[in-house]
Amino acid sequence: MRKLELHWQILIGMLLGIIFGFIMTGISWGPSFVFDWIQPFGTIFVKLLKLIAIPLILASLIKGISDLKDISKFRNIGVRTMLIYIGTTVVAISIGLILVNILKPGDGISEDTITKLSETYANDSGVTSKLMEASKQKESGPLSFIEDMVPDNAFKAFSDNGKMLQVILFTIIFAISMLLIGEKRAKPLKDFFDSLNDVVLKMVDLIMLIAPYAVFALLASVMVSSSDPDLLLALLKYTGVVVLGLILMIVFYSVIVSIYTKKNAFWFLKQMSPAQLLAFSTSSSAATLPVTMERVEEHIGVDKEVSSFVLPVGATINMDGTSLYQGVAAVFIMQVLWPEGLIFSNQLAIILTALLASIGSAAVPGAGMVMLVIVLESIGFPADLYPVALALIFAVDRPLDMCRTVINVTGDATVSMTVAKSVGKLGQPDVKEWDDHYEEVK
Repeated sequence: MRKLELHWQILIGMLLGIIFGFIMTGISWGPSFVFDWIQPFGTIFVKLLKLIAIPLILASLIKGISDLKDISKFRNIGVRTMLIYIGTTVVAISIGLILVNILKPGDGISEDTITKLSETYANDSGVTSKLMEASKQKESGPLSFIEDMVPDNAFKAFSDNGKMLQVILFTIIFAISMLLIGEKRAKPLKDFFDSLNDVVLKMVDLIMLIAPYAVFALLASVMVSSSDPDLLLALLKYTGVVVLGLILMIVFYSVIVSIYTKKNAFWFLKQMSPAQLLAFSTSSSAATLPVTMERVEEHIGVDKEVSSFVLPVGATINMDGTSLYQGVAAVFIMQVLWPEGLIFSNQLAIILTALLASIGSAAVPGAGMVMLVIVLESIGFPADLYPVALALIFAVDRPLDMCRTVINVTGDATVSMTVAKSVGKLGQPDVKEWDDHYEEVK
């Protein structure tokens, strides 16, 4: 009997998780049962993916650069990657601003709803922690982002997934130095990292065997921790505008894939679907990175020379879905709380600030709300209204975070295909299964 494809297995796990979580919410002991006995399996899965993220970046990027033979090729890849990432982010923010100005979701929010949301969430630990984090980022200097990219201890950077840019910078310098000492001297190190890369990719295959069960656990825990249904309903129009914008970004990516790379857009989305479903379940581009790299390299055919740089950088600085959300959320909040701030210059400031904030944002759940505070500060939003502003959208932040992470991951894959095509590094898929060499060790 033919084995069910991975994306269908994950999708079934997600649907069963939603149904199970919904049933458990109606039972008095249901939520505690899910948190105690179901959620840990999802947490373990996310930890396993994060466990291999840094080794994968290290091995893959060193292998990719050391295979180039010509440093100028790496420069071409780097420049194209950054320009395309900036371009797609500007498109995403613009789509969000156009939709929120046309559909005006803030016009339907009553004073009673604002009061209820404020009472429920204004003093929530999640809201206050986001305000504190945004305050720390605001106090940093204009060049702090560049300063933070440079590690003072490589091993300390390797031990923290939040320091991915530091790992990337160290790895690039290390790999270029390998090129400069000559092929003969670098060969032992190159062989080691080539082998390490193969091992870590095999670990991805093994971890993905439990993905359907893990997403069941993750979605079940999301369901039992969901907010008041009445508040969610009140924010339905705002949620719809964000989701519509995210769908338009998928259309935008599909057009790029079809026209520039000459690949079928539906085929592209099918190959990326396991990574997209994991992004939805985990709300983390960083946790999904190992799977994104495996799908792009083996199932789409992007050469490792390109994917090993484009995807880790993208997981850190390319936040198309999150940036679109910034534009919609900022204008929505102004429509409700500060209508006099809805002027053209402020909306231009939103585009610029959201673009810059996305570069420095962590690829973890909830980073979008920290970015939002920074965006609101850039346009002079009244400081005393920040708790109310975040409370206004906090109820639906988690489901929207899940949706926008899908766009972030899809955008990374699209840019990797585009860059690969531009430098002649988009080849044929070469799919590897977890048991390819099982007969050798049986």
